[in-house]
Amino acid sequence: MNREYHKWYSPHLRRDMELLVFGHAGAKVLVFPTRCARFHEYEDLGLTAALGEKIERGHLQLYCVDSIDQESLYCFWNQPQDRLRRHQQYEDYLRHEVLPLMWNKNDHPCVIAHGCSFGAFHAINFAFRHPHCFSKVAAFSGRYDLTGAIEDFRDLFDGHYDEQVYFHTPSHFLTNAYDQGLLEQLRRLDIVLAVGDTDPFMGNNRQFSETLWNKGIWHALHVWRGRAHSAPAWCKMVSLYV
Repeated sequence: MNREYHKWYSPHLRRDMELLVFGHAGAKVLVFPTRCARFHEYEDLGLTAALGEKIERGHLQLYCVDSIDQESLYCFWNQPQDRLRRHQQYEDYLRHEVLPLMWNKNDHPCVIAHGCSFGAFHAINFAFRHPHCFSKVAAFSGRYDLTGAIEDFRDLFDGHYDEQVYFHTPSHFLTNAYDQGLLEQLRRLDIVLAVGDTDPFMGNNRQFSETLWNKGIWHALHVWRGRAHSAPAWCKMVSLYV
């Protein structure tokens, strides 16, 4: 299997950023790690191996990016507005540095946003804000509303709410989305959600799914038995849904 390590200084983030590429051809998959995790997590958890046959056959090419969650959405010593400002810089890095790298290396027309747990939030949020950049989203065990507290998962904005919070909360901004151009782009996406029936984010997934249906956006919501919020479950999910 082709494996490449890349590192460069990001002008948008003003720091070095690293990523891994797996595969030589096929649909390009932008892979987000879980909360505050590193670019090599997907490989460490066995998820790359679970997709090994598809990668070897040239069906998929993975681009596993690093997170800066500890500097942005999980940087709790900082003010919510500043956390979101740093997150926006991360989004700019993805749009203007990572996506061009993907296109320069591979001209396959299909681009997939993918992640597990907090990586699922990143995948949905990024793809829904820029649907013209993607063909598919595969999000597993995700949380699509960061403003509420669930079990041990806190409100990431500490009660603060403004326009930036709204537009980075997919289950909020989609509810009030009436721009037909945006909705048509979202309806073109192949959207796959998977979550365990006892996952703490199960309710949010059902609510998000209902919002999608209300907007005429076709998608698949796969409900797994148990919590299914773990690497063994995700290894099975990726082989089915990515």
